[in-house]
Amino acid sequence: MFGSPVLSYIDPGTGSMLFTVLLSVIGAGAYSARALFNKIRSGGMRKSAAKDRIPLVVFSDNKRYWNVFEPVCRELGKRGRKVVYITASQDDPVFSCGLGNVTAEYPGEGSKLFSRLNNLNASVVLSTTPGLDVYQWKRSPYVGCYVHIPHAASELVLYRMFGLDYYDAVMVSGEYQEKDLRELEKLRKQPPKEFCYVGIPYMDEMAARQAAAGPARDHERTVLLAPSWGKSAIFSVYGGRIIDELLKTGYHVIVRPHPQSFTSEKELIEKVMTEHPASERLEWNRDVDNFDVLRRSDILISDFSGVIFDFTLIYDKPVIYTDPRIDLAPYDAWWLGQRELWTHTALPRLGKRLDESNMKDIKAVIDECLSDPKYSEGRRQVKAETWVHPGEGAVRAADFIEAKIAQAEGKEGAK
Repeated sequence: MFGSPVLSYIDPGTGSMLFTVLLSVIGAGAYSARALFNKIRSGGMRKSAAKDRIPLVVFSDNKRYWNVFEPVCRELGKRGRKVVYITASQDDPVFSCGLGNVTAEYPGEGSKLFSRLNNLNASVVLSTTPGLDVYQWKRSPYVGCYVHIPHAASELVLYRMFGLDYYDAVMVSGEYQEKDLRELEKLRKQPPKEFCYVGIPYMDEMAARQAAAGPARDHERTVLLAPSWGKSAIFSVYGGRIIDELLKTGYHVIVRPHPQSFTSEKELIEKVMTEHPASERLEWNRDVDNFDVLRRSDILISDFSGVIFDFTLIYDKPVIYTDPRIDLAPYDAWWLGQRELWTHTALPRLGKRLDESNMKDIKAVIDECLSDPKYSEGRRQVKAETWVHPGEGAVRAADFIEAKIAQAEGKEGAK
């Protein structure tokens, strides 16, 4: 589910972007026409719609996002608020969560799922899924407000193009997120969205769990390699060479590939694993819960995975990052031109960049990141910029949702 002008040649990336823009313009016209039709059609149905309206629906397109919603659902339960939770995963943890205020629903795949979503009758819909009204998931004329909650501490303009255009409100954790989206609104001449600074509820949960667990037991220096997947990810760029260099350090090495790698690049992962079998120095990790592996690692090496911010901000440890040089053409960030992304300003403060020039000296890179106090100060700065109101995320998110439900119900009652 989810450059500069040229005279006679358009590179594939730009061509793809222009095609996306064209489709979006056409889609916007269709959306406007559909909205007008739905408004006319729904005029005679408002009374019955109001009667059957669900106050709050949560939509999750994958089971891995339960950690984003769980603390918010739990807080809403304390207030007596019922939640209808629609998931695209039949084995979503929500089905065994034990929260009495949550009614979980799996409508099925494909058209069954989107038929349910596109005809929702709800005051508020909360989701972490971008692309509302851009792809198959369409706005329902019977929903009062669509609210987006991010699933990572990073740019919201790194969603695929037009990712949040048709949401009414966005929960954010840092000023740079609102700044970027406000700039997009002006460039696209869109009506302003509502922003609410709630923080990061799932990180609050992780921080509380870490505090309760206390320091990790004594262990030898441990390096965690956690690559993402795709053509710009670590294994696609460096292959197993990076494991060879890490083993030369004498440190304990844990490799935790992205789960999608075992599906989308199965041959590559199998090749790397075969060439580098587990040993006393090398450990392959596929735990569903990453808490233990993050806790017992001293430093993380990754590329563009969101685990970078989870690791460094929760566990207060340095990172080493690669430069994947992502083509921004398909993403909202393309519209911002040459302006530097916040992530690109944050990473050098969290650790050092790894590339071909220092791969052979990776032990020295690791040792510097672990010993130089400037990275500790950098983590403090980055945390302040991207994680407002630490410890208050679920409460603030629930407050905002309750306010939007009351607002939607008030408007409906006034009609």
